[in-house]
Amino acid sequence: MTEAKSGAEAVHRIVVPAEVSMVALLGARDEVLRAVERAFGRADIHVRGNEITVTGPFGEVALVERLIDELLAVVAAGQALTPDAVERSIGMLRQQTSERPADVLTLNILSNRGRTIRPKTLNQKRYVDAIDEHTVVFGIGPAGTGKTYLAMAKAVQALQAKQVNRIILTRPAVEAGERLGFLPGSLTEKIDPYLRPLYDALHDMLDPDSIPRLMAAGTIEVAPLAYMRGRTLNDAFIILDEAQNTSPEQMKMFLTRLGFQSKIVITGDVTQVDLPSGTLSGLRVVQDILEGVDDIHFARLTSTDVVRHRLVGEIVEAYGRWDNDRQPAVGQAVGTADQRSARQPQDRMAPQNRMERRSHRTGR
Repeated sequence: MTEAKSGAEAVHRIVVPAEVSMVALLGARDEVLRAVERAFGRADIHVRGNEITVTGPFGEVALVERLIDELLAVVAAGQALTPDAVERSIGMLRQQTSERPADVLTLNILSNRGRTIRPKTLNQKRYVDAIDEHTVVFGIGPAGTGKTYLAMAKAVQALQAKQVNRIILTRPAVEAGERLGFLPGSLTEKIDPYLRPLYDALHDMLDPDSIPRLMAAGTIEVAPLAYMRGRTLNDAFIILDEAQNTSPEQMKMFLTRLGFQSKIVITGDVTQVDLPSGTLSGLRVVQDILEGVDDIHFARLTSTDVVRHRLVGEIVEAYGRWDNDRQPAVGQAVGTADQRSARQPQDRMAPQNRMERRSHRTGR
């Protein structure tokens, strides 16, 4: 019930159903309530028993009312509320999107050992939905946005539902400027560190004891991108991770491995390319080539979709601003470097020229 109040304010009373635990709704030590109060500083929120009274500007009061409805739906689905879930729900409501926050936060992809994997942001849900709806999906965004993790959860879900017969996980073996030839050990020992994040995610989603058996049977394959050449991959869910480190030729090679009844998800962050200087990123180029092609979808995530520590999102945004600000400086630096390069031959000859002049004076 909403009542008008002087000064363009409103009062709204929400009666929480008796079967809903107020602790589940408001959080331990009212941490969920505190998150709501922080987000709506112009509204006064008062709780007494199972009744919540909201007083403030009409727009704020209406938004709090919608938020409480969404939080009640999340609680009814059996999911625990957290301040982070509240903040993400508020962000979705302020965006005025057609999707309900409760639908985003209660979409379960996979459960294993008491842990449920689900999207936490609107863009993540759209990404997961796109994987269901399209044969080839590109997940492009900064670190921490769940690109690879959600794709792998969908792969395991598809395998368990017998939609595919196997999962193939691959990565280019080029990272952070390192080259395999400079690393110690055999070829397998050199490659394993590059694939370790994929193994780690698998252990979150499957019984660890079953993974060696599934890999021995070829049901799950984790391999460098180079091992994909010459193959046709049928009845498989295929994930290419760190795709920003592919060349355009490698990207084309990988995409043409697609066989019947298969699905491909390609993930990467175009702001963290570790290819040698002058080499184009296949992930950057492919967006211009395949944008608009039927049954291929580009899902783009941003710093607002980061689900790691709050600072990760802020770090991503700070680096983005820094990259934009330094573009002119980069051009000047290139010019300066070119000038230095032009002077280098003369500088290198200088000692020799001095020796020649000294030899001429001495007659040698």
